[in-house]
Amino acid sequence: MPSVRKLGRKSDHRKAMMRGMLTLLLDKGRIETTVHKAKELKRVADKMITVGKKNTDAAKRAAFAYITKEEIVKKLFDQIAPSFEDRHGGYTRVLKLGPRRGDGAEMAIIELVNYEPSKAKADEKKAKPRVKRRNVKRVRRLIAKQTKRRQRAQK
Repeated sequence: MPSVRKLGRKSDHRKAMMRGMLTLLLDKGRIETTVHKAKELKRVADKMITVGKKNTDAAKRAAFAYITKEEIVKKLFDQIAPSFEDRHGGYTRVLKLGPRRGDGAEMAIIELVNYEPSKAKADEKKAKPRVKRRNVKRVRRLIAKQTKRRQRAQK
């Protein structure tokens, strides 16, 4: 009998976390998390996409019961599931990134197999990153060093 990763959480917290992560994955197409959470999410996401491929009233009720946002359920049935119509499982992939800087936890990216980064970036509006006031001098010094290196390399 396959076991469920407990992820250091009680069952209610774990289920709520998986619901939130699944909703985010179906919305964005790609998320960054720990390896163990990604592997557990892969099981849940593949099952939910399989439910979405059935496209029956019962399947829609099951999806609404698990996914937290109504528009994501509509996206699952209208866009995501039809794009995997000819595929039998393996709708997501887990790419390992390496250890996280703060605590050393192994990080990974989980994404839908048909995820296209250029398409997703065009949809999202990204603001220019704001530099904190205390870091302005440091950033200016780094930029000056980089320009000097480029000038030396050109000579």
